[in-house]
Amino acid sequence: QVRLVESGGGLVQPGESLRLACTTSTSISRIIVMSWFRLAPGKQLRELVADIASNDESHFGSFVKGRFTVSRGNADTLMYLQMNNLNSEDTAVYYCNVRGVQPDPPYRTFDLWGQGTQVTVSS
Repeated sequence: QVRLVESGGGLVQPGESLRLACTTSTSISRIIVMSWFRLAPGKQLRELVADIASNDESHFGSFVKGRFTVSRGNADTLMYLQMNNLNSEDTAVYYCNVRGVQPDPPYRTFDLWGQGTQVTVSS
């Protein structure tokens, strides 16, 4: 069973930085896209923070405004999310999401989620 684990969250003051990591318990093949989503307090829907496709093309939510970068890791660390100049609006649970296709028949698509890591930005 594949498990994704997010790490790196914590409590920081506005303007500070955090680096999140998404680690897998097992190697994952045929990943199409990896993403970071977040769920803010009181919200019902997760919002896209960043994603990175198999061709390394990346996208960011409009609220990022150049503050974040997403990068691939090595071995069991799938990717990182470097978050700079954090503000209170960034307070949320951040989730790692991996989508792809099974390497073996019947080649079903997969959509994996971690349990999330809490990011709190407060003065």
